[in-house]
Amino acid sequence: MSELAHFIGGRRVQGAGRHVDVYEPMTGAVAGRAPMATPAEVRAAVENARDAQPAWAATNPQRRARVFLKFLELASREMDELATILAREHGKTVADARGDLQRGLEVVEFCVGAPYLLRGGFTDSAGPGIDTYSMRQPLGVAAGITPFNFPAMIPLWMSAPAIACGNAFVLKPSERDPSTPLRLAELMIEAGLPPGVFNVVNGDKEAVDALLDDGDVKSIAFVGSSQIAEYVYARACAHGKRAQCFGAAKNHMVIMPDADMGQAVDALVGAGYGSAGERCMAISVAVPVGEATAQKLMEQLVPRVESLKIGLSTDPSADFGPLISKAHLARVNDYVALGVEEGAKLLVDGRGFKMQGYEEGFFMGGCLFDEVTPRMRIYREEIFGPVLSVVRTNAYEEALGLVDSHEYGNGVAIFTRDGDAARDFASRVQVGMVGVNVPIPTPLAYYTFGGWKRSAFGDLNQHGDDAFRFYTKTKTVTSRWPSGVKEGASFVIPTMS
Repeated sequence: MSELAHFIGGRRVQGAGRHVDVYEPMTGAVAGRAPMATPAEVRAAVENARDAQPAWAATNPQRRARVFLKFLELASREMDELATILAREHGKTVADARGDLQRGLEVVEFCVGAPYLLRGGFTDSAGPGIDTYSMRQPLGVAAGITPFNFPAMIPLWMSAPAIACGNAFVLKPSERDPSTPLRLAELMIEAGLPPGVFNVVNGDKEAVDALLDDGDVKSIAFVGSSQIAEYVYARACAHGKRAQCFGAAKNHMVIMPDADMGQAVDALVGAGYGSAGERCMAISVAVPVGEATAQKLMEQLVPRVESLKIGLSTDPSADFGPLISKAHLARVNDYVALGVEEGAKLLVDGRGFKMQGYEEGFFMGGCLFDEVTPRMRIYREEIFGPVLSVVRTNAYEEALGLVDSHEYGNGVAIFTRDGDAARDFASRVQVGMVGVNVPIPTPLAYYTFGGWKRSAFGDLNQHGDDAFRFYTKTKTVTSRWPSGVKEGASFVIPTMS
Protein backbone atom coordinates (compact mmCIF):
# COMPACT_ATOMS: atom_id res chain seq x y z
CA MET A 1 0.00 0.00 0.00
CA SER A 2 1.46 3.37 -1.02
CA GLU A 3 1.58 6.39 1.26
CA LEU A 4 0.74 9.40 -0.89
CA ALA A 5 1.84 12.94 -0.20
CA HIS A 6 1.48 16.58 -1.16
CA PHE A 7 3.95 18.20 -3.58
CA ILE A 8 5.11 21.55 -2.25
CA GLY A 9 8.24 23.51 -3.12
CA GLY A 10 9.44 20.94 -5.61
CA ARG A 11 9.30 17.87 -3.35
CA ARG A 12 6.89 15.42 -1.79
CA VAL A 13 5.69 16.48 1.65
CA GLN A 14 3.95 14.06 4.00
CA GLY A 15 0.57 15.18 5.23
CA ALA A 16 0.16 16.16 8.87
CA GLY A 17 -3.61 15.80 9.12
CA ARG A 18 -6.32 13.35 8.16
CA HIS A 19 -5.84 10.63 5.56
CA VAL A 20 -8.34 8.86 3.31
CA ASP A 21 -8.11 5.49 1.61
CA VAL A 22 -7.43 5.33 -2.13
CA TYR A 23 -8.87 2.19 -3.75
CA GLU A 24 -7.99 0.04 -6.71
CA PRO A 25 -11.40 -0.26 -8.45
CA MET A 26 -10.58 -3.62 -10.08
CA THR A 27 -10.15 -5.38 -6.76
CA GLY A 28 -11.95 -3.10 -4.35
CA ALA A 29 -8.84 -3.19 -2.16
CA VAL A 30 -7.18 -0.20 -0.51
CA ALA A 31 -4.15 0.70 -2.63
CA GLY A 32 -2.92 3.76 -0.74
CA ARG A 33 -3.67 6.56 1.67
CA ALA A 34 -3.88 10.20 0.64
CA PRO A 35 -3.42 13.07 3.08
CA MET A 36 -6.16 15.67 3.39
CA ALA A 37 -4.49 19.07 3.50
CA THR A 38 -5.10 21.31 6.44
CA PRO A 39 -5.56 25.07 5.87
CA ALA A 40 -1.97 25.50 7.07
CA GLU A 41 -0.70 23.05 4.43
CA VAL A 42 -2.71 24.79 1.71
CA ARG A 43 -1.26 28.07 2.88
CA ALA A 44 2.27 26.63 2.69
CA ALA A 45 1.66 25.60 -0.93
CA VAL A 46 0.28 29.03 -1.82
CA GLU A 47 3.21 30.78 -0.15
CA ASN A 48 5.66 28.61 -2.09
CA ALA A 49 3.84 29.50 -5.28
CA ARG A 50 3.71 33.20 -4.42
CA ASP A 51 7.43 33.34 -3.66
CA ALA A 52 8.46 31.42 -6.79
CA GLN A 53 6.17 33.26 -9.21
CA PRO A 54 7.98 36.61 -9.72
CA ALA A 55 11.20 34.98 -10.96
CA TRP A 56 9.21 32.63 -13.19
CA ALA A 57 7.24 35.56 -14.63
CA ALA A 58 10.53 37.32 -15.34
CA THR A 59 11.71 34.31 -17.34
CA ASN A 60 11.04 35.04 -20.98
CA PRO A 61 8.24 33.02 -22.63
CA GLN A 62 10.59 31.16 -24.94
CA ARG A 63 12.58 29.77 -22.03
CA ARG A 64 9.34 28.82 -20.28
CA ALA A 65 8.30 26.99 -23.44
CA ARG A 66 11.53 24.99 -23.41
CA VAL A 67 10.54 23.53 -20.04
CA PHE A 68 7.36 22.25 -21.66
CA LEU A 69 9.32 20.73 -24.53
CA LYS A 70 11.44 18.79 -22.05
CA PHE A 71 8.35 17.81 -20.06
CA LEU A 72 6.74 16.41 -23.22
CA GLU A 73 9.84 14.32 -23.82
CA LEU A 74 9.80 12.96 -20.26
CA ALA A 75 6.06 12.26 -20.25
CA SER A 76 6.31 10.43 -23.58
CA ARG A 77 9.17 8.33 -22.17
CA GLU A 78 7.02 7.36 -19.17
CA MET A 79 3.72 7.00 -21.03
CA ASP A 80 3.35 3.27 -20.37
CA GLU A 81 4.02 3.61 -16.65
CA LEU A 82 1.80 6.68 -16.29
CA ALA A 83 -1.08 5.02 -18.13
CA THR A 84 -0.84 1.91 -15.94
CA ILE A 85 -0.81 3.96 -12.73
CA LEU A 86 -3.77 5.97 -13.95
CA ALA A 87 -5.77 2.93 -15.05
CA ARG A 88 -5.21 0.99 -11.84
CA GLU A 89 -6.25 3.91 -9.65
CA HIS A 90 -9.16 5.17 -11.76
CA GLY A 91 -10.53 1.96 -13.31
CA LYS A 92 -10.52 2.99 -16.97
CA THR A 93 -8.65 0.77 -19.40
CA VAL A 94 -4.96 1.36 -20.06
CA ALA A 95 -5.78 2.33 -23.66
CA ASP A 96 -8.27 4.91 -22.40
CA ALA A 97 -5.74 6.13 -19.83
CA ARG A 98 -3.30 6.75 -22.68
CA GLY A 99 -5.96 8.92 -24.33
CA ASP A 100 -6.44 10.79 -21.04
CA LEU A 101 -2.72 11.56 -20.93
CA GLN A 102 -2.44 12.35 -24.64
CA ARG A 103 -5.25 14.91 -24.60
CA GLY A 104 -3.52 16.65 -21.71
CA LEU A 105 -0.14 16.59 -23.44
CA GLU A 106 -1.70 18.11 -26.57
CA VAL A 107 -2.56 21.21 -24.51
CA VAL A 108 1.04 21.30 -23.27
CA GLU A 109 2.12 21.18 -26.93
CA PHE A 110 -0.15 24.14 -27.66
CA CYS A 111 1.41 26.05 -24.75
CA VAL A 112 4.84 25.73 -26.36
CA GLY A 113 3.51 28.54 -28.55
CA ALA A 114 3.38 30.89 -25.54
CA PRO A 115 5.87 33.39 -27.05
CA TYR A 116 3.39 34.01 -29.87
CA LEU A 117 0.21 33.69 -27.80
CA LEU A 118 1.42 36.22 -25.23
CA ARG A 119 2.43 38.87 -27.73
CA GLY A 120 0.94 42.31 -27.29
CA GLY A 121 -0.03 44.96 -29.82
CA PHE A 122 1.69 48.19 -30.85
CA THR A 123 0.41 51.26 -32.65
CA ASP A 124 2.95 53.81 -33.80
CA SER A 125 1.79 57.46 -33.83
CA ALA A 126 -1.64 56.76 -32.38
CA GLY A 127 -1.70 60.52 -31.83
CA PRO A 128 0.75 63.39 -32.35
CA GLY A 129 3.99 61.89 -31.07
CA ILE A 130 2.02 59.28 -29.11
CA ASP A 131 2.55 55.50 -29.22
CA THR A 132 0.15 52.96 -27.73
CA TYR A 133 0.94 49.37 -26.91
CA SER A 134 -0.46 46.51 -24.85
CA MET A 135 1.10 43.65 -22.93
CA ARG A 136 -0.20 40.48 -21.30
CA GLN A 137 0.97 39.94 -17.73
CA PRO A 138 0.41 36.99 -15.39
CA LEU A 139 -2.10 37.10 -12.55
CA GLY A 140 0.24 35.68 -9.90
CA VAL A 141 -0.90 32.46 -8.21
CA ALA A 142 -3.57 30.40 -9.97
CA ALA A 143 -5.33 27.34 -8.54
CA GLY A 144 -7.19 24.41 -10.05
CA ILE A 145 -9.65 21.89 -8.58
CA THR A 146 -9.99 18.80 -10.75
CA PRO A 147 -12.31 15.74 -10.85
CA PHE A 148 -11.56 12.04 -10.65
CA ASN A 149 -12.56 11.11 -14.19
CA PHE A 150 -9.58 12.68 -16.00
CA PRO A 151 -6.70 12.72 -13.49
CA ALA A 152 -4.11 13.67 -16.14
CA MET A 153 -5.96 15.58 -18.84
CA ILE A 154 -7.79 18.20 -16.80
CA PRO A 155 -4.88 19.03 -14.45
CA LEU A 156 -2.73 19.63 -17.54
CA TRP A 157 -5.51 21.63 -19.23
CA MET A 158 -5.45 24.00 -16.27
CA SER A 159 -1.83 24.06 -15.15
CA ALA A 160 -0.01 24.21 -18.49
CA PRO A 161 -1.58 27.46 -19.78
CA ALA A 162 -1.35 29.05 -16.33
CA ILE A 163 2.35 28.25 -16.00
CA ALA A 164 3.09 29.17 -19.64
CA CYS A 165 1.64 32.61 -18.93
CA GLY A 166 4.10 33.15 -16.08
CA ASN A 167 1.85 32.22 -13.15
CA ALA A 168 2.56 29.73 -10.39
CA PHE A 169 -0.05 27.02 -9.91
CA VAL A 170 -1.59 25.12 -7.01
CA LEU A 171 -3.49 21.97 -7.96
CA LYS A 172 -6.08 20.26 -5.77
CA PRO A 173 -6.73 16.96 -7.58
CA SER A 174 -9.41 14.43 -6.74
CA GLU A 175 -8.59 12.50 -3.60
CA ARG A 176 -9.83 9.33 -5.34
CA ASP A 177 -6.94 9.07 -7.84
CA PRO A 178 -4.13 11.50 -6.95
CA SER A 179 -1.07 9.49 -7.99
CA THR A 180 -0.89 10.62 -11.63
CA PRO A 181 -1.04 14.38 -10.88
CA LEU A 182 1.72 13.94 -8.31
CA ARG A 183 3.94 12.17 -10.83
CA LEU A 184 3.25 14.83 -13.48
CA ALA A 185 4.34 17.52 -11.00
CA GLU A 186 7.60 15.64 -10.41
CA LEU A 187 8.21 15.42 -14.15
CA MET A 188 7.69 19.19 -14.44
CA ILE A 189 10.49 19.73 -11.94
CA GLU A 190 12.70 17.23 -13.76
CA ALA A 191 12.01 19.18 -16.97
CA GLY A 192 13.41 22.34 -15.41
CA LEU A 193 10.43 24.05 -13.79
CA PRO A 194 11.63 25.93 -10.70
CA PRO A 195 10.45 24.51 -7.37
CA GLY A 196 7.28 26.17 -6.11
CA VAL A 197 5.88 27.04 -9.52
CA PHE A 198 3.72 23.88 -9.55
CA ASN A 199 2.38 22.60 -6.21
CA VAL A 200 -0.11 19.82 -5.49
CA VAL A 201 -2.23 19.57 -2.34
CA ASN A 202 -4.55 16.65 -1.78
CA GLY A 203 -7.72 17.35 0.11
CA ASP A 204 -11.47 17.77 0.29
CA LYS A 205 -13.81 20.71 0.94
CA GLU A 206 -11.56 22.08 3.68
CA ALA A 207 -8.69 22.43 1.20
CA VAL A 208 -10.98 23.83 -1.50
CA ASP A 209 -12.33 26.50 0.84
CA ALA A 210 -8.81 27.41 1.92
CA LEU A 211 -7.88 28.05 -1.73
CA LEU A 212 -11.07 30.00 -2.36
CA ASP A 213 -10.49 32.26 0.65
CA ASP A 214 -6.74 32.79 0.22
CA GLY A 215 -5.96 36.35 -0.82
CA ASP A 216 -2.81 35.33 -2.71
CA VAL A 217 -4.79 33.06 -5.06
CA LYS A 218 -5.91 35.23 -7.97
CA SER A 219 -7.83 32.71 -10.09
CA ILE A 220 -9.73 29.46 -9.66
CA ALA A 221 -10.49 26.81 -12.28
CA PHE A 222 -12.88 23.98 -11.43
CA VAL A 223 -14.43 20.91 -13.07
CA GLY A 224 -17.05 18.81 -11.29
CA SER A 225 -20.78 18.77 -10.57
CA SER A 226 -22.87 21.86 -11.35
CA GLN A 227 -23.89 22.27 -7.73
CA ILE A 228 -20.29 22.49 -6.57
CA ALA A 229 -19.25 24.49 -9.66
CA GLU A 230 -21.81 27.14 -8.76
CA TYR A 231 -20.62 27.16 -5.15
CA VAL A 232 -16.96 27.51 -6.15
CA TYR A 233 -17.78 30.23 -8.69
CA ALA A 234 -19.84 32.27 -6.23
CA ARG A 235 -17.30 32.02 -3.41
CA ALA A 236 -14.37 32.78 -5.69
CA CYS A 237 -16.11 35.81 -7.15
CA ALA A 238 -17.05 37.02 -3.68
CA HIS A 239 -13.32 37.14 -2.92
CA GLY A 240 -12.56 39.01 -6.13
CA LYS A 241 -10.98 36.07 -7.94
CA ARG A 242 -11.20 35.28 -11.61
CA ALA A 243 -13.10 31.99 -11.98
CA GLN A 244 -13.99 29.43 -14.64
CA CYS A 245 -16.11 26.55 -13.32
CA PHE A 246 -17.45 23.67 -15.39
CA GLY A 247 -20.29 21.45 -14.22
CA ALA A 248 -22.51 18.56 -15.18
CA ALA A 249 -23.72 17.40 -18.58
CA LYS A 250 -26.50 15.46 -20.26
CA ASN A 251 -25.22 15.01 -23.78
CA HIS A 252 -27.71 14.05 -26.50
CA MET A 253 -27.09 12.34 -29.82
CA VAL A 254 -29.79 13.06 -32.39
CA ILE A 255 -30.14 10.33 -35.03
CA MET A 256 -31.88 11.51 -38.19
CA PRO A 257 -33.81 9.12 -40.49
CA ASP A 258 -31.12 9.38 -43.18
CA ALA A 259 -28.21 8.58 -40.81
CA ASP A 260 -25.87 5.68 -41.50
CA MET A 261 -27.28 3.49 -38.74
CA GLY A 262 -24.24 1.25 -38.46
CA GLN A 263 -21.99 4.26 -38.01
CA ALA A 264 -24.41 5.85 -35.54
CA VAL A 265 -24.64 2.72 -33.38
CA ASP A 266 -20.86 2.31 -33.32
CA ALA A 267 -20.50 5.92 -32.24
CA LEU A 268 -23.27 5.66 -29.65
CA VAL A 269 -21.89 2.53 -28.01
CA GLY A 270 -18.36 3.92 -27.77
CA ALA A 271 -19.41 7.37 -26.58
CA GLY A 272 -22.06 6.08 -24.20
CA TYR A 273 -20.16 3.28 -22.50
CA GLY A 274 -16.48 4.16 -22.88
CA SER A 275 -14.78 4.69 -19.51
CA ALA A 276 -17.96 3.22 -17.94
CA GLY A 277 -19.77 6.46 -18.83
CA GLU A 278 -17.63 8.47 -16.42
CA ARG A 279 -16.98 11.30 -18.89
CA CYS A 280 -18.48 14.78 -18.98
CA MET A 281 -18.67 14.39 -22.77
CA ALA A 282 -20.25 10.91 -22.71
CA ILE A 283 -23.41 10.48 -24.74
CA SER A 284 -26.10 9.57 -22.22
CA VAL A 285 -29.23 10.25 -24.32
CA ALA A 286 -29.98 8.87 -27.79
CA VAL A 287 -32.70 10.77 -29.68
CA PRO A 288 -33.96 8.90 -32.77
CA VAL A 289 -36.18 11.03 -35.02
CA GLY A 290 -39.23 9.11 -36.24
CA GLU A 291 -40.59 5.71 -35.25
CA ALA A 292 -38.88 3.89 -38.11
CA THR A 293 -35.51 5.37 -37.05
CA ALA A 294 -36.13 4.30 -33.46
CA GLN A 295 -36.95 0.75 -34.51
CA LYS A 296 -33.82 0.44 -36.65
CA LEU A 297 -31.72 1.91 -33.86
CA MET A 298 -33.01 -0.46 -31.18
CA GLU A 299 -32.64 -3.53 -33.42
CA GLN A 300 -28.91 -2.86 -33.67
CA LEU A 301 -28.28 -1.19 -30.32
CA VAL A 302 -29.70 -3.80 -27.93
CA PRO A 303 -27.43 -6.68 -29.01
CA ARG A 304 -24.42 -4.36 -29.05
CA VAL A 305 -25.02 -3.31 -25.44
CA GLU A 306 -25.65 -6.92 -24.41
CA SER A 307 -22.31 -7.96 -25.90
CA LEU A 308 -20.16 -5.26 -24.27
CA LYS A 309 -17.05 -6.72 -22.67
CA ILE A 310 -16.52 -5.51 -19.14
CA GLY A 311 -13.06 -6.37 -17.91
CA LEU A 312 -10.00 -5.47 -15.90
CA SER A 313 -8.40 -2.09 -16.49
CA THR A 314 -5.31 -3.94 -17.64
CA ASP A 315 -7.21 -6.14 -20.13
CA PRO A 316 -6.52 -4.79 -23.65
CA SER A 317 -9.66 -6.48 -24.99
CA ALA A 318 -12.05 -4.88 -22.45
CA ASP A 319 -14.51 -2.24 -23.64
CA PHE A 320 -14.55 -0.64 -20.22
CA GLY A 321 -13.50 -1.42 -16.66
CA PRO A 322 -14.92 -0.78 -13.20
CA LEU A 323 -16.37 2.42 -11.79
CA ILE A 324 -14.29 4.65 -9.54
CA SER A 325 -15.70 3.63 -6.14
CA LYS A 326 -18.15 1.44 -4.27
CA ALA A 327 -20.22 4.51 -3.37
CA HIS A 328 -20.44 5.63 -6.98
CA LEU A 329 -21.40 2.13 -8.11
CA ALA A 330 -24.25 2.16 -5.57
CA ARG A 331 -25.34 5.60 -6.82
CA VAL A 332 -25.52 4.46 -10.45
CA ASN A 333 -27.40 1.30 -9.44
CA ASP A 334 -29.89 3.47 -7.57
CA TYR A 335 -30.48 5.54 -10.71
CA VAL A 336 -31.22 2.38 -12.70
CA ALA A 337 -33.74 1.29 -10.07
CA LEU A 338 -35.27 4.77 -10.18
CA GLY A 339 -35.63 4.58 -13.97
CA VAL A 340 -37.57 1.32 -13.65
CA GLU A 341 -39.74 2.90 -10.96
CA GLU A 342 -40.39 5.91 -13.20
CA GLY A 343 -41.70 3.67 -15.98
CA ALA A 344 -38.81 3.56 -18.45
CA LYS A 345 -38.22 0.22 -20.17
CA LEU A 346 -34.95 -1.37 -19.04
CA LEU A 347 -33.97 -3.43 -22.07
CA VAL A 348 -30.46 -4.29 -20.89
CA ASP A 349 -29.73 -4.55 -17.16
CA GLY A 350 -26.07 -4.52 -16.19
CA ARG A 351 -26.63 -4.46 -12.45
CA GLY A 352 -25.18 -7.29 -10.47
CA PHE A 353 -22.32 -7.93 -12.87
CA LYS A 354 -19.43 -9.68 -11.13
CA MET A 355 -15.96 -10.29 -12.52
CA GLN A 356 -14.76 -13.80 -11.74
CA GLY A 357 -11.91 -13.61 -9.29
CA TYR A 358 -12.58 -9.89 -8.73
CA GLU A 359 -15.95 -10.07 -7.02
CA GLU A 360 -15.13 -7.13 -4.74
CA GLY A 361 -14.32 -4.86 -7.69
CA PHE A 362 -16.62 -1.96 -8.59
CA PHE A 363 -17.93 -3.49 -11.81
CA MET A 364 -21.22 -2.88 -13.58
CA GLY A 365 -22.48 -3.94 -16.98
CA GLY A 366 -24.03 -1.66 -19.55
CA CYS A 367 -27.64 -0.56 -19.00
CA LEU A 368 -30.04 0.56 -21.73
CA PHE A 369 -33.39 2.30 -21.20
CA ASP A 370 -36.02 2.85 -23.89
CA GLU A 371 -39.13 5.05 -23.84
CA VAL A 372 -37.57 7.54 -21.46
CA THR A 373 -39.46 10.84 -21.14
CA PRO A 374 -38.18 14.33 -20.29
CA ARG A 375 -40.04 14.35 -16.98
CA MET A 376 -37.97 11.42 -15.61
CA ARG A 377 -35.07 12.07 -13.28
CA ILE A 378 -32.90 9.58 -15.20
CA TYR A 379 -33.26 12.00 -18.12
CA ARG A 380 -32.91 15.27 -16.22
CA GLU A 381 -29.96 14.35 -14.00
CA GLU A 382 -26.39 13.35 -14.75
CA ILE A 383 -25.90 9.66 -13.86
CA PHE A 384 -22.19 9.40 -14.79
CA GLY A 385 -22.22 5.68 -15.39
CA PRO A 386 -22.74 3.07 -18.14
CA VAL A 387 -26.41 3.95 -18.57
CA LEU A 388 -27.89 5.08 -21.89
CA SER A 389 -31.42 6.46 -22.25
CA VAL A 390 -33.40 6.52 -25.51
CA VAL A 391 -35.91 9.35 -25.90
CA ARG A 392 -38.01 8.95 -29.02
CA THR A 393 -39.12 12.01 -31.02
CA ASN A 394 -41.39 12.40 -34.04
CA ALA A 395 -39.65 15.22 -35.91
CA TYR A 396 -36.42 17.19 -36.20
CA GLU A 397 -37.82 20.30 -34.48
CA GLU A 398 -38.99 18.21 -31.55
CA ALA A 399 -35.51 16.72 -31.18
CA LEU A 400 -33.90 20.16 -31.36
CA GLY A 401 -36.33 21.52 -28.77
CA LEU A 402 -35.60 18.57 -26.47
CA VAL A 403 -31.89 19.37 -26.46
CA ASP A 404 -32.45 23.10 -26.02
CA SER A 405 -34.84 22.72 -23.11
CA HIS A 406 -32.41 20.73 -20.96
CA GLU A 407 -30.70 22.67 -18.20
CA TYR A 408 -27.26 21.39 -19.23
CA GLY A 409 -25.58 22.37 -22.47
CA ASN A 410 -22.17 20.76 -22.55
CA GLY A 411 -21.98 18.63 -25.71
CA VAL A 412 -24.34 17.33 -28.39
CA ALA A 413 -24.10 15.36 -31.62
CA ILE A 414 -26.23 14.88 -34.72
CA PHE A 415 -25.87 11.97 -37.14
CA THR A 416 -27.19 12.66 -40.62
CA ARG A 417 -26.25 12.68 -44.31
CA ASP A 418 -28.16 15.93 -44.85
CA GLY A 419 -25.83 18.93 -44.93
CA ASP A 420 -28.69 21.42 -44.56
CA ALA A 421 -29.98 19.69 -41.43
CA ALA A 422 -26.49 19.48 -39.95
CA ARG A 423 -25.78 23.14 -40.66
CA ASP A 424 -29.10 24.26 -39.22
CA PHE A 425 -28.60 22.13 -36.11
CA ALA A 426 -25.05 23.39 -35.48
CA SER A 427 -26.24 26.99 -35.85
CA ARG A 428 -29.37 26.82 -33.71
CA VAL A 429 -28.70 24.30 -30.93
CA GLN A 430 -28.09 25.87 -27.52
CA VAL A 431 -25.07 23.79 -26.56
CA GLY A 432 -21.41 24.78 -26.29
CA MET A 433 -19.80 21.91 -28.25
CA VAL A 434 -21.44 20.30 -31.28
CA GLY A 435 -20.51 17.17 -33.22
CA VAL A 436 -21.71 16.44 -36.75
CA ASN A 437 -21.31 12.69 -37.24
CA VAL A 438 -18.82 12.95 -34.38
CA PRO A 439 -20.07 11.50 -31.07
CA ILE A 440 -17.68 13.19 -28.62
CA PRO A 441 -17.00 16.68 -29.99
CA THR A 442 -14.13 17.56 -27.66
CA PRO A 443 -12.26 20.34 -29.48
CA LEU A 444 -8.57 20.09 -30.25
CA ALA A 445 -6.12 21.95 -28.03
CA TYR A 446 -6.02 25.10 -30.15
CA TYR A 447 -9.80 25.58 -29.90
CA THR A 448 -11.55 26.09 -26.58
CA PHE A 449 -13.54 23.62 -24.49
CA GLY A 450 -16.66 24.68 -22.61
CA GLY A 451 -20.39 24.19 -22.29
CA TRP A 452 -23.38 26.49 -21.93
CA LYS A 453 -26.21 26.94 -19.45
CA ARG A 454 -25.66 25.15 -16.14
CA SER A 455 -22.71 23.23 -17.56
CA ALA A 456 -20.44 26.25 -17.14
CA PHE A 457 -20.00 29.28 -14.90
CA GLY A 458 -17.72 32.06 -16.10
CA ASP A 459 -16.98 33.82 -19.37
CA LEU A 460 -13.90 32.01 -20.68
CA ASN A 461 -13.40 28.37 -21.70
CA GLN A 462 -10.58 25.89 -21.09
CA HIS A 463 -7.47 25.68 -23.30
CA GLY A 464 -7.04 27.40 -26.66
CA ASP A 465 -6.88 31.19 -26.82
CA ASP A 466 -9.35 31.56 -23.94
CA ALA A 467 -6.88 29.96 -21.52
CA PHE A 468 -4.26 32.61 -22.29
CA ARG A 469 -6.89 35.32 -21.78
CA PHE A 470 -8.03 33.76 -18.51
CA TYR A 471 -4.55 33.45 -17.01
CA THR A 472 -3.34 36.95 -17.95
CA LYS A 473 -4.39 40.53 -17.45
CA THR A 474 -3.93 43.10 -20.20
CA LYS A 475 -2.06 46.32 -19.58
CA THR A 476 -2.24 49.12 -22.16
CA VAL A 477 0.45 51.82 -22.22
CA THR A 478 0.10 55.19 -23.94
CA SER A 479 3.46 57.00 -24.19
CA ARG A 480 4.66 60.36 -25.43
CA TRP A 481 8.17 61.76 -25.41
CA PRO A 482 8.05 65.57 -25.06
CA SER A 483 9.63 67.52 -27.91
CA GLY A 484 10.29 70.55 -25.77
CA VAL A 485 7.31 72.50 -27.11
CA LYS A 486 5.17 73.84 -24.29
CA GLU A 487 1.47 73.51 -25.09
CA GLY A 488 -0.01 74.37 -21.70
CA ALA A 489 -2.52 72.41 -19.66
CA SER A 490 -5.50 70.81 -21.39
CA PHE A 491 -8.79 70.29 -19.57
CA VAL A 492 -10.49 68.41 -22.42
CA ILE A 493 -10.62 64.61 -22.48
CA PRO A 494 -8.23 63.22 -25.12
CA THR A 495 -9.90 62.06 -28.34
CA MET A 496 -8.92 60.78 -31.77
CA SER A 497 -9.67 64.16 -33.33
